[in-house]
Amino acid sequence: MAWETLLYEKAEGVATLTLNRPDRHNAFNLAMARELRSAWETIKKDPEVVCVIVTGAGERAFCTGMDVAEVASGDAEGSAEADRASTPWFQLTAVQNRCWKPVVTAINGMCCGGGLHFVADSDLLICSDNATFFDTHVKVGLVAGLEPVGLARRIPLEAVLRMAFLGGAERVDARRALEIGLVGEVLPAAELLPRARDLAAKIAQHSPAALARTKRAIWESLDVGLDDGLGRAWEIVQEHNDHPDLAEGAKAFVEKRKPRWAPHSE
Repeated sequence: MAWETLLYEKAEGVATLTLNRPDRHNAFNLAMARELRSAWETIKKDPEVVCVIVTGAGERAFCTGMDVAEVASGDAEGSAEADRASTPWFQLTAVQNRCWKPVVTAINGMCCGGGLHFVADSDLLICSDNATFFDTHVKVGLVAGLEPVGLARRIPLEAVLRMAFLGGAERVDARRALEIGLVGEVLPAAELLPRARDLAAKIAQHSPAALARTKRAIWESLDVGLDDGLGRAWEIVQEHNDHPDLAEGAKAFVEKRKPRWAPHSE
């Protein structure tokens, strides 16, 4: 795929999506927001993609949120009056685009502001030892709302409020990010992408349909109470009962061979 602000490659069931504006710390402008929407639609429909890696170009930053230069110039569109579900600024991540293929996010440096959407919505998160996380919304007079609400589903509330209220005056370093469960692993920068590929390759060995439905059941449960979440998960399990991978998994196990999974697209 040829996009202006993204790099995209695909191999052996794994797609790698790289935010590619290193001169702007991979901040997203309107072009990137629209291209991310297009990328997730492409990934959803591609039966060859089982798992996705998201990372940033360069060595200094993963993503520093919305490009302030574009906002200052008046080129940014759609914020105040736009409906959240339709504005391009909130169609950045797999979850926001209802893409249920597993995502491994590799944070290579600074991640702040709107870049935290990718953290809040990722499945597996790893970071380099020079990574930092912070939120500067209140520093410039903006409400730190959407990203912290997403983060509150995965890390302690005090850690979310601390990040939101301090406005970047203090940053969460890689060690602290691991302690509070913001990331699952911290690695030297040179080992970050190889580890992301290793994780994605292991995930991609499994049933694509089972993976996508597992992800959907878990993420959708976060939007409702426990009983409703379990009810919806049960419906998804029942939907999968007619899928050929159910029989294929058992048969491959008995025959001691690698399963031949059916391709999956959404």
